[in-house]
Amino acid sequence: MKLKLKNVFLAYFLVSIAGLLYALVQLGVEREGMALWDAEHAVVLCLHLCFLGPGQPCDCLPPLRAAAEQLRQKDLRISQLQADLRRPPPAPAQPPEPEALPTIYVVTPTYARLVQKAELVRLSQTLSLVPRLHWLLVEDAEGPTPLVSGLLAASGLLFTHLAVLTPKAQRLREGEPGWVRPRGVEQRNRALDWLRGGGGAVGGEKDPPPPGTRGVVYFADDDNTYSRELFEEMRWTRGVSVWPVGLVGGLRFEGPRVQDGRVVGFHTAWEPNRPFPLDMAGFAVALPLLLAKPHAQFDASAPRGHLESSLLSHLVDPKDLEPRAANCTRVLVWHTRTEKPKMKQEEQLQRQGRGSDPAVEV
Repeated sequence: MKLKLKNVFLAYFLVSIAGLLYALVQLGVEREGMALWDAEHAVVLCLHLCFLGPGQPCDCLPPLRAAAEQLRQKDLRISQLQADLRRPPPAPAQPPEPEALPTIYVVTPTYARLVQKAELVRLSQTLSLVPRLHWLLVEDAEGPTPLVSGLLAASGLLFTHLAVLTPKAQRLREGEPGWVRPRGVEQRNRALDWLRGGGGAVGGEKDPPPPGTRGVVYFADDDNTYSRELFEEMRWTRGVSVWPVGLVGGLRFEGPRVQDGRVVGFHTAWEPNRPFPLDMAGFAVALPLLLAKPHAQFDASAPRGHLESSLLSHLVDPKDLEPRAANCTRVLVWHTRTEKPKMKQEEQLQRQGRGSDPAVEV
């Protein structure tokens, strides 16, 4: 009789265990392998207590309840993840409206040469990618030329067209290398004069920015290559911001050295003791600072390599320069002067009266 009762109990227990396992599967144990293992572990523990520990009380409820709670938590987590997947992604942060951005005034001196239009087209197409930008294009000429006027009109940019002729005493003589005399001095100073209310525009926007305008001034020669990122780096300049310039000064790059977010020196090979051993493409100036220093301008008589210093020395101390471009570790502008084209065949055809049609603008 004792044996029969034990068999009955055993059969009853096995049937209960089978029912429990079926219920656990229905609760979603199959979706979480670890949770299923935990439930099985609880059952094995219960069997151990009931059959391998004779004389010990058989209380399966605590481990089974713990396993059921773990399964419930897992199932709740799965439901949350599924809900997250069905939820639409958050809308990206909207950039500020262009009207809320400080204006970037890009000053570009230019002069007539065979590659002039090609250089200006390339630069204008880069500038067209930058919001809230005003191009001050200054010709080295007595007045506006049709080539530059037409290019500006077709550019789609907000622009001001200026012109001033470099005095004869400052012009390069035949055969002189380009570094002998500073170039673009009169043109850059003419742009500064316009920004300060001097007027005299020959095309585009005639009125200078009103007092209180937020902006930054950058001197961008027409023969460099510029990353669009550079202009966003300079946009929030408070005083004078700086960055490296690639392929200049006989180096891979030239620019400030930064430590703990401050400029502590300059990476340069030529006259490192200059007050500001920077390239013209390596800095930008806040418009309010320029307007507050009406006598700050470029000095045509400055020694070779000191043209940038002749302006910056009136505006800021080197220790107060604002490093940009990841603390001056990224190059976003390069000196990539276009090779002067060789015109031997053109000259030969001209001597034969068969030269290229001068009416075709190059």
